[in-house]
Amino acid sequence: MSDRLGAWVEAGETHFAVRSPLASQVWLCLFADENGGGAETRHAMRRDGEVWRLELPVDLTGSRYGLRAAGEWVPEHGLWFDPAKLLVDPYAQELDRRFVQHPSLAQYGADTAGIVPKGIVPGPHRPVDTAPPDIRGGLVYEINVRGFTMLHPDVPEAQRGTVAALAQPAVLAHLRKLHVTAVELMPIVAWIDERHLPPLGLCNAWGYNPVALMALDPGLCPGGVEELRETVAALHAEGIAVILDLVFNHTGESDTQGGVLSLRGLDDAAYAKGPDGALINDAGTGNTLDFANPWVRRLTLDAMRHFVSACGVDGFRFDLATVLARGPGFSPQAPIFAQIAADPLLANRILIAEPWDVGPGGYQLGAFPPHWLEWNDRFRDDVRRFWRGDGSIGALATRLAGSSDVFGADCRSINFLAAHDGFTLADMLAYAERHNHANGEDNRDGHGENFSWNNGVEGPSDDPALLARRQAAARALLGTLFASTGTVMLTAGDEFGRSQQGNNNAYAQDNPVTWVDWAGRDLALEDYVAGLARWRAERRKWFTQFPQAGQWLSRHGPMTVADWEAAGAGYVAYRSDDPARPYGFEVDREASSLQLR
Repeated sequence: MSDRLGAWVEAGETHFAVRSPLASQVWLCLFADENGGGAETRHAMRRDGEVWRLELPVDLTGSRYGLRAAGEWVPEHGLWFDPAKLLVDPYAQELDRRFVQHPSLAQYGADTAGIVPKGIVPGPHRPVDTAPPDIRGGLVYEINVRGFTMLHPDVPEAQRGTVAALAQPAVLAHLRKLHVTAVELMPIVAWIDERHLPPLGLCNAWGYNPVALMALDPGLCPGGVEELRETVAALHAEGIAVILDLVFNHTGESDTQGGVLSLRGLDDAAYAKGPDGALINDAGTGNTLDFANPWVRRLTLDAMRHFVSACGVDGFRFDLATVLARGPGFSPQAPIFAQIAADPLLANRILIAEPWDVGPGGYQLGAFPPHWLEWNDRFRDDVRRFWRGDGSIGALATRLAGSSDVFGADCRSINFLAAHDGFTLADMLAYAERHNHANGEDNRDGHGENFSWNNGVEGPSDDPALLARRQAAARALLGTLFASTGTVMLTAGDEFGRSQQGNNNAYAQDNPVTWVDWAGRDLALEDYVAGLARWRAERRKWFTQFPQAGQWLSRHGPMTVADWEAAGAGYVAYRSDDPARPYGFEVDREASSLQLR
């Protein structure tokens, strides 16, 4: 018998399988109409060890389904069985609606069939057979799928805010202009709003709160797997790789006050717990998935395989990736790394770690496997501090050289100045302090220390001299990014001055705060960035290795480490000695400039 999980059609029969080792009974629930709101038919599933199975002698492709499970309700012991709760299959690939918060999700005995999304029985997908490109040295472009095209005038209104919009000619033309190597899509898997947001009239705009880990969000990807597959193909046709930002560190079922939506009602052992049985919260979101549990690792690997084989994606960025290697403490030899490396479908994928979480020992920059790339926040902070005026030339040179103090000669660094989480590049130069009052948390949320500066005026200004200083600083920062060894990342809109009005944690702003303002673009800055990108693309191979054949220079000649650390030093230059790879730059903090050679 197949050990497959989820729902699938084979030889005219529809198969269902779900793991729930402690349930006394599990039912498959089919819903009569395509909106998932018709009559419900329950079919008792049979136990097969820890898995419950059912086969129906009919092709149910496109049908709506859910699960119910019976057993003990003892939440303090991790038992959350309530037959009144409709549960989403953890292996669902598509859902018929988005998740919504409602008090009944956490109330024992309250039926939730009218609220919870139903899975859609998938039809067969022809496997996509593409080899991912090597993106090292290239440009990764981080995109919030909804915010990126909500205001784009050349995207058909019906497609704005969706995955399909990324395949529109105007969007592809913009990506080509920037010589983008890979797009990194912020989460497109179905998520639920955090409990505190709906009462504030807010909703999650980023998607870092998933429930079913491989189910595409119906709002972002209404065409399901086929929409993602076609969009990936369109990007591939332009030579652009596709990376999905996946959240495997926690789920939206949150803490013990959260809802019973999927894993909690089937197998609460998926969540990490301390010796006293309390939920571990290394993700800072109420729960943490337990990667010491082989079933959690299997779900993770199966989700990755699905996105590769059914959709053709090239790789993954892992949110709070330290959680993946906890059991409970972080280990560079964690089983998940070996399992990915041994998997014929996953071993050659692009793998990017956000190398930290909020748990003990959570900061692990440089500790991931040699073939993984890592977000490098030390590049972000040291480059910001240098151009702000309080960072050292030595730190800047080290970051420009691929952060060899962290990665050696491996050049695994993803260098960035700004990301979705934090100030935009423009706001970093206009706001010394965060302005997050619209998030409803009294401006307490978001990073407190941003190494930002405002040149004496907080927020927007019409002063020509001030604007000139900010524009010069932006160009110097961007020049530093594109001159750096490693792989660089740019968040969509930073190339033309996107602002979030000083909000450095805009996760709850699904509105013009996070929607990219295409009409208000700074086209001069955009053209400048396009020039930087073209210059880098022509020399890309240089940035995949630690710079060796060259000279570091001060104003007076060859530079030493002692020169770098000299108080007040604000100048450094580099010149390649290899005529086959002409390359160089000159950094002058006093003039707020970085010149490329």
